Amino acid sequence: MTEQDVLHTPLHAAHVRAGASMTPFAGWDMPLRYTAELEEHRAVRSAAGLFDLSHMAQVVVSGPGAPEALDRALVTRPSTAEVGRARYSVLLAPDGGIVDDLVVYRTAGHEYLVVANAANRLVVVDELTRRAEGLDGVSVDDRTTARALVAVQGPAAPEVLAALTNDDLTTLRYFRARPATVAGVELLLARTGYTGETGYELMLGAAHAPRLWEALLEAGAAHGLVQAGLAARDSLRLEAGMPLYGNELTRRTGPDEVGLARLVDLADGHAFVGRAAVEAARQRPTGRALVALTGEGRRAARAGSSVLLGEDRIGEVTSGALSPTLGHPIALALVDRALEPGTTVEADVRGRRQPMTVVESPFYRRAG
Repeated sequence: MTEQDVLHTPLHAAHVRAGASMTPFAGWDMPLRYTAELEEHRAVRSAAGLFDLSHMAQVVVSGPGAPEALDRALVTRPSTAEVGRARYSVLLAPDGGIVDDLVVYRTAGHEYLVVANAANRLVVVDELTRRAEGLDGVSVDDRTTARALVAVQGPAAPEVLAALTNDDLTTLRYFRARPATVAGVELLLARTGYTGETGYELMLGAAHAPRLWEALLEAGAAHGLVQAGLAARDSLRLEAGMPLYGNELTRRTGPDEVGLARLVDLADGHAFVGRAAVEAARQRPTGRALVALTGEGRRAARAGSSVLLGEDRIGEVTSGALSPTLGHPIALALVDRALEPGTTVEADVRGRRQPMTVVESPFYRRAG
């Protein structure tokens, strides 16, 4: 990919003006941090953070056959969702490997908004299109570059938004979405996020994003809101125990192996792509499991670090960091056997074996 091929979000100029450290990510030039990752992370936990997520794929699936098409494509059944509901789901390959994890919003009776990972945008669009073949009146429309997605996350997020809208935010429940007007901009307001905090995601036309961004910064100043980049987003999601595609979720892992078995709807008549592979895996499970680990001190295991039980290498860390909130190392690891909470393993941290303990996920839960 050449420099000319790199995509810019509608907020790119605002990030540059703010002095953000920019980095290539999934074909986009994205803000990694504005000041310091630790500062941005802590602001989200204590006040609020403002994120540009416009690199995320926004794909509209519509038409009379849309509910059936998405049922065929995903392990969940979007056809059963009420209008205004959001559902986390997974797109599988025929062999049961994870193609992507995504959120599906039912915005009308025959219309859905699918928000997928930026790196998988073209694959998701292609798969949704192919899986809708033969169904009457299904349109799969990639609107990513014409849209923007902004997130406000943190305990002060409701107060920040309340200053800019007449919408009663107290009636918007978790994993719900509805049309709203914020700072004079008509958009889809969702009570979703990827940080483990109270938060909202706002989906809107690209042309209106700069005005909304500035209004949110102005309204949030009194509440401690800061601009936050991808680095803080990653450490926040890890503390919340949320998997990341390319780390915990890959084409080489199935949903049961990474803690997503609850998503898979095997009810009669749900003939989604990959169903046969999931059923076969449940008959002959691999034993692999995603586990949460905590350690002591300040040395964090990173992705790729070996996980050892005695002298046996039983897996590897998929994500790891020194938790800014908890003050000790945390990690997610894919291991070849189920491990009970309290089990002690070791992680190879730059050639030194560091004890770590299996714990329940998530590592962090917000108060209340």
